[in-house]
Amino acid sequence: MGRLDGKVALISGGARGMGAEEARLFAAEGAKVVLGDVLHEEGSKLAQEIGGLYVPLDVSREADWNEAVATIEREFDGLHVLVNNAAILKRARIEDTSLDLFEQVIAVNQTGVFLGMKAAVRLMKNSGGSIVNISSTAGIRGPANNIAYVASKFAVRGMTKVAANEFAAYGIRVNSVHPGLIETPMLDDFYDQAAIDAFAARQLINRLGTGREVAEMVLFLASDASSYSTGAEFICDGGVTTGNRQ
Repeated sequence: MGRLDGKVALISGGARGMGAEEARLFAAEGAKVVLGDVLHEEGSKLAQEIGGLYVPLDVSREADWNEAVATIEREFDGLHVLVNNAAILKRARIEDTSLDLFEQVIAVNQTGVFLGMKAAVRLMKNSGGSIVNISSTAGIRGPANNIAYVASKFAVRGMTKVAANEFAAYGIRVNSVHPGLIETPMLDDFYDQAAIDAFAARQLINRLGTGREVAEMVLFLASDASSYSTGAEFICDGGVTTGNRQ
């Protein structure tokens, strides 16, 4: 028996990185997986690989969310799990951050989570289930040169708690996951190997995390194994928010 047998799961940003690992694991655990992304070729290929369904989804557009949920309703007549995984990272000092850049990050990372929960709850309130919002250790602390990203990830942490309060009456649990330094394409876009190695060496678990490790935590929250957890923060960071190696 799979841990998600009989459940329908929608994963935003599911075409690559952590989202793709979540999709593969969910499918292996019996879920009917719907991938939403703007990477159409990669998303379609992965959906075919795991026997899932791909839907075009720009998370900053309410119409895209509504269409994705309508498609799920037509195809499966229900939704049990939502993983708000899609995110972008734009690094800059506060004084060098343009309003356009700030708003671009907020639109995807923060507004996208709000729109996802708003669209999905219409179906999920009929069956209950689990919403997992992917935040970051940047939603716990405030690293320099990341004003837009940090603002968005702190917001995800707070919105998770609001949703947990509002959706409890529907039997829907809502939790946030806070990954640290994880091996993903996003990481390679912003840090060279020397910087990554130096950062990882200072962690209590002195290596990068993997997408599979984050996916395992997301699976726990999506499944009935976490049935008494809601409105909580689950950290997967190699100990970086606790301290550095001595």
